[in-house]
Amino acid sequence: MKAVVQRVNGSSVTVDGERIAKIGRGLAVLLGVEKGDTTKDVNFLAEKIANLRIFEDDAGKMNLSVLDVHGEALVVSQFTLLGDCSKGRRPGFDKAASPDLADSMYNEFVEMLNACGVPVQTGRFGAKMLFDIANYGPVTFILDTR
Repeated sequence: MKAVVQRVNGSSVTVDGERIAKIGRGLAVLLGVEKGDTTKDVNFLAEKIANLRIFEDDAGKMNLSVLDVHGEALVVSQFTLLGDCSKGRRPGFDKAASPDLADSMYNEFVEMLNACGVPVQTGRFGAKMLFDIANYGPVTFILDTR
């Protein structure tokens, strides 16, 4: 399971001209589910993201988590994170989980992140989305459970 985590001042998702999700200060999370991922991966990644200290304290040090700053998360499924661009000019997606498994694990991840205490909004699985991200810093991390 892979995630791109960005510290944001705000983020939103629009589908077919309709804004379906919007957060303020918090995290924008792009989530890719890989073949072989399990609930163990979901739990590890959700807890890691909830407690990742990437927000600044009063001294300007990254010492605070999204929980500490009472932030939110906007999670969007993105199978292209599993794209292999090492050969040729067209990415291969052999590592990506099937849509049914990916949807199930995406929802499990959202529930787990919420259970960790992070209010979560989501994109729409499988839809073409406009994901608006106001990355603050910029601060971006790539996490991989493997």
